[in-house]
Amino acid sequence: MDTDPLKKPKATIGDIAHTAAKAGLSAIPLVGSPAAEIFAAIITPPLTKRRDEWVESIVDGLKALEDKVEGFKIEELSENEVFITTTMHATQAAIRNHQQEKLEALRNAVLNSAQRNAPDEDIQLMFLNLIDTFTPWHLRILKFFDDPVAWAQKNGVPYPSWAMGSPATVLEHAFPELAGRREFYDLLVKDLFDNGLFNTQSMHVTMSVQGMLASRTTNLGKSFIEFITSPLSARSD
Repeated sequence: MDTDPLKKPKATIGDIAHTAAKAGLSAIPLVGSPAAEIFAAIITPPLTKRRDEWVESIVDGLKALEDKVEGFKIEELSENEVFITTTMHATQAAIRNHQQEKLEALRNAVLNSAQRNAPDEDIQLMFLNLIDTFTPWHLRILKFFDDPVAWAQKNGVPYPSWAMGSPATVLEHAFPELAGRREFYDLLVKDLFDNGLFNTQSMHVTMSVQGMLASRTTNLGKSFIEFITSPLSARSD
């Protein structure tokens, strides 16, 4: 054990995550008393809980990667500037969110950022911004239309014997809660298209069943899905 008192100790991943979480909390503005006391009493406890749960989930995920991925060492991440930046951005977004799907996407982004085959830093920051601004429905629709056939098989949703129809027909069948909400999901699809993740703007063009069930994600969309998918699930076989 190195006992040199003059040698600066290396930051652990826990230190990094806690620093990022504290930075996220400190970014929340406060006003003068007594308003500050009321605000702190209402907001600070749940934010602290979010911070602690987030840090624990990141550390647990990194430990699991260390167990499963040959050559992966948590201690080396303190020298990985891209990973540190990604963790900081993801942490601040996580503290602002409570929706589980977005939290999982942010966590998976951090875990994927820790690996050697991670996207370059500009792509990572762009993807983190999308996670932060997208709703869970953006993520669901993107994943669904990446492969509607595989999605149906995985989720136990049989398709009728359509002869013709539109992608919207497939979407509303897979997600009945979207039936009759065309304006809502059209906006989501437009967002995905405008950000380069989708290859079509319209869900309402009539086509063959093969066209109805075709993938609608671009290469960038597929990369985004991979970035927000747990690297552990791919190694759980």
